[in-house]
Amino acid sequence: MYKVKHEELKSADNVSTVIQFVLLGFSDLPNLQGFLFAVFSIVYILILIGNSLIIVISSMDPALQKPMYFFLANFSSLEICYISVTVPRILFNIEMKDQSISVTSCATQLCFFLIFGTTECLLLAVMSYDRYVAICNPLHYILMMNPTKCNHLAVGSWLGGIPIQIGQTCQIFSLPFCNSNQIDHFFCDIPPILKLACGDTSMHELSVYVVVMVVAALPFILVLTSYSKIIATILRLPTAKGRAKAFSTCSSHLLVVVLFYGSATVTYLRPKSMHSPGTDKLLSLFYTVVTPMFNPLIYSLRNKEVTAALKRLFLKA
Repeated sequence: MYKVKHEELKSADNVSTVIQFVLLGFSDLPNLQGFLFAVFSIVYILILIGNSLIIVISSMDPALQKPMYFFLANFSSLEICYISVTVPRILFNIEMKDQSISVTSCATQLCFFLIFGTTECLLLAVMSYDRYVAICNPLHYILMMNPTKCNHLAVGSWLGGIPIQIGQTCQIFSLPFCNSNQIDHFFCDIPPILKLACGDTSMHELSVYVVVMVVAALPFILVLTSYSKIIATILRLPTAKGRAKAFSTCSSHLLVVVLFYGSATVTYLRPKSMHSPGTDKLLSLFYTVVTPMFNPLIYSLRNKEVTAALKRLFLKA
């Protein structure tokens, strides 16, 4: 078992204020630490390689110089950033047998995690809008999704969540942490951190719900609106072949939306009383590690243009 460090300061009112957290992670599985290190290392490498390949072919292959693949390249870049917020820290804690993390580092990790999570929600909405325009307004697609607009949508997705999530992180870490300094999770996330706060955290929980509704629910509503119109348009196509081709262009994105939103919604919109460390870790692993690992496979195996581009890349090599 790892040695648990506990550092605290005594404030004037004799309340313990934590200045260093301990990420318990998977320390309850002491005999599997080497196995977990190998698994997370392999998964991290696979995610880096898979998403990097998509970025390369989307940027270099002439057949993929379309808005759809421009956003896909942005999405793959985001997945690399997203996974790099959590997995390297997991590997460091296992390898160094040191689970301690300063409050500043914990706040930084949470802030970047939330920013990239918001970016993912916005990018998924933008990608669904792109598919909506391509299928429902094909004659105006080139005009409506011109390079300038695509760049603006991408930049807006990357930057849109920064002020909100910096504010939310500051609000969460303004709380006094006096119950314990042990975070029963493998990274600094909102639910396990709020469990450590002193006093009534109901207002902070409410603010978390409000932020989730703004940065996740609203983009999700846009996704649902886009796909309701896409499906209605596809069903009106005269031939089965045409319907199958139209649906194939957006099925990969729809699958990614379901995987991401399904696990993230259960994690953040459950009442505090229903949170358990084991369930939280499992759900978090799903949308922080498993989904980014499967995204390149989903997009490459279900998209003939991406598959063809990958073949051309490897044949050149």
